[in-house]
Amino acid sequence: MITLRHIVLVGFMGTGKTAVGRRLADRLDRPFVDTDREIENLYGKTVAQICRRYGEVRFRSEETILVRKLAGRSGLVIATGGSLVLNQENVQVLRENSVFVGLAADADTVYQRIRGKRDRPFVNRGQDLKTRLQQMMAERAGAYGMAELTVDTGTMSPWEAVEKIVSYLNGAGGD
Repeated sequence: MITLRHIVLVGFMGTGKTAVGRRLADRLDRPFVDTDREIENLYGKTVAQICRRYGEVRFRSEETILVRKLAGRSGLVIATGGSLVLNQENVQVLRENSVFVGLAADADTVYQRIRGKRDRPFVNRGQDLKTRLQQMMAERAGAYGMAELTVDTGTMSPWEAVEKIVSYLNGAGGD
């Protein structure tokens, strides 16, 4: 049996992992999994509600359990939560059967994309949103370095990003 490698989209919040991931999965005729949505479906609550009720540690534990489950499958397009890859165990588990693709955008683009959303529990810490985003992006500057390819989604549409990823995968033998 041929095992297709996962395509794992990593990057800071608001870089388009879900938007690009859905389109990429459609383009490649693969199943799509958004890790945040999977955990929300499990709990019947948003990530923000889960974190408020059970705490961030519990949410991160659920991410790790989910990663182990997904690693046992093949051929998925996986949009990760922005900080899922901060846990090296998650990266190691996925690395065995995955191609990592980083999505990036500058702080102004991310700010424009998420400023009206209330479902970003790891940003709303009492600081000015733009200041907090810049701080978090600086803290995570090297966190997405495991990506084999990084696509700047601030300069292209989701479909253009998909085509760039597909082109890379075709050249790199990404299946």
